[in-house]
Amino acid sequence: MPGNEGRAVAETDAYGRTLAGASILVVDDEPGMRHFLARILGPRVKRVDEAGSPAEAARKLDTAHFDLVILDNVMPGGTGLDWLAEQRRRGFFADTILITAYADLETAIGALRAGASDFVLKPFRANQILGAVARTLDRTRLRRDNLLLRRELSADRDAGRLMGNSPPLVEIRRMLDTLAPLRTPVLFTGASGTGKEVAARHLHQLSPRAEKPFVAVNCAAIAPDGFAAELFGVVERDDQLKQGLMLLADGGTLFFDEIAQMPEQVQAALLRVLEDQRVRPVGAEREIPLSLRFLFATNADLDAAVRAGRFRADLYHRINVVGIDMPPLRDRDEDIVELAAHFMAHFCQTLGMPQLDLDEKTLMKLRRYDWPGNVRELRNLVERSVILGAFPEEFAGRGGLAGMPAIENLDSVTQRHILHILDLCGGNRAEAARRLGVSRKTIDRKLAAWAE
Repeated sequence: MPGNEGRAVAETDAYGRTLAGASILVVDDEPGMRHFLARILGPRVKRVDEAGSPAEAARKLDTAHFDLVILDNVMPGGTGLDWLAEQRRRGFFADTILITAYADLETAIGALRAGASDFVLKPFRANQILGAVARTLDRTRLRRDNLLLRRELSADRDAGRLMGNSPPLVEIRRMLDTLAPLRTPVLFTGASGTGKEVAARHLHQLSPRAEKPFVAVNCAAIAPDGFAAELFGVVERDDQLKQGLMLLADGGTLFFDEIAQMPEQVQAALLRVLEDQRVRPVGAEREIPLSLRFLFATNADLDAAVRAGRFRADLYHRINVVGIDMPPLRDRDEDIVELAAHFMAHFCQTLGMPQLDLDEKTLMKLRRYDWPGNVRELRNLVERSVILGAFPEEFAGRGGLAGMPAIENLDSVTQRHILHILDLCGGNRAEAARRLGVSRKTIDRKLAAWAE
């Protein structure tokens, strides 16, 4: 049989990835139990703190953020469940595991009503409490990842990385490399479509927070009367917290696009969060500690907005610690070749369409164009040209696809695309419909019409 050291290593291998990075508070009046839990959790998590009484635990919650609380139910001065219910009313929303020697139905129901995520019966073995902690953290992580994934899928993200080797882009990359390990706020400026969000994501990926969330907030797309709840979170009628974007991004990077459009009533609250790294959800009594990197972007003149009284001067100076101005595409035309080739490969793969010829004449015309819509306009041009099977006449070189007319009507393009996807799916109409984002009936109807 393996010794204690071997078993400890095996348990670390089994739970280490799930528990790594977690902050846990152990609340129990028995020093032996606290030390036991700290000893088995300490090597596996980022931080373990201990509280010997409910009052001490409440003070610790006021000063630090914990991902999970392990709570004894029977303590001097009241039960753990009573304390948990009171903390929920005050604005404590982290997951809680109740440890108890009594497995009666009343305790189980009380635990659910108070918002406990799980409970473990005493006496328990190390692997039992580790399993409960791992399950709870997994559920929390999955909920957050699901919310973040839905936001990413519903958002219109520019395809591509921070690409190009022109002198302006080389200098911007150098600046981002310098800023990456810091928590200093950065303000990205520049015209629409110049790649401000792409640069912000690039900075996040370079930083120590790369494995944590990157959450983008479009200040122009959120209704003013719901902005605070969307950003800070809100306590709902049943004392449950609907997490805001700041809590979803905790540990990672929060990027505010179109910051000039942020409602004035929210600007003061954001300034407070920037100063204190703490957020108070709407309707909560307690502030929640955060660890966030803040990035900002605007295509507006913030100096003019400050002079006009539309943007707080103190907030402007707080976010404008380091400014990076993204150059327009016309000032980095040597990057157009690389960008066009990248977008071509991207859309041909995602749309299942053949590549167009980026010949010398086409590339010359692309570089001579002024690009008022910047990189986003180039991206849209390439996507549209891939779908239609040819570049517009003003950009066309030797032609589009070999053996095909340069311009087709929309019905022909639709028929060619659907048949191409069907071919890729081996004739499976259901799979083709899924890839195309249409119903199976639409595919059947189109094929029947073309067969007539």
